[in-house]
Amino acid sequence: MSPERKIRIMVAKPGLNGHDRGAKIIARGFRDAGFEVIYTGLHQTPEQIVAAAIEEDVDSIGLSSLAGAHDYLFPRVVELLKEKGADDIVVFGGGIIPEEDISKLRDAGIKEVFTPGTSIGDTVNWVRRNIKPRK
Repeated sequence: MSPERKIRIMVAKPGLNGHDRGAKIIARGFRDAGFEVIYTGLHQTPEQIVAAAIEEDVDSIGLSSLAGAHDYLFPRVVELLKEKGADDIVVFGGGIIPEEDISKLRDAGIKEVFTPGTSIGDTVNWVRRNIKPRK
């Protein structure tokens, strides 16, 4: 019997936001925790993110936004995953997200939202509890 494969997480930066330090830090934290991590780089469209997630066979997508477009970009990723029949890929987000937007994002299918000050350990523990390898 082969061991269960590692959780595969894509860390993605949708939109025009050019700040990726936080995304790189969380990607490194996920890697150090034993997850396989794919980082998309800056300025990705929701379509590019979903195509890459399907191609890379990820279990989850972690979206990062600091530019205020999370209210459109995050739900659009969820919509596209549904359209492509890949809605079993768990989507979570983080960044500069106002408290009043979090419930709207959750209603749109974002499983969790992490705001500034959340520790890497808390994020890693959430992933371990909520994301399982898809295959």
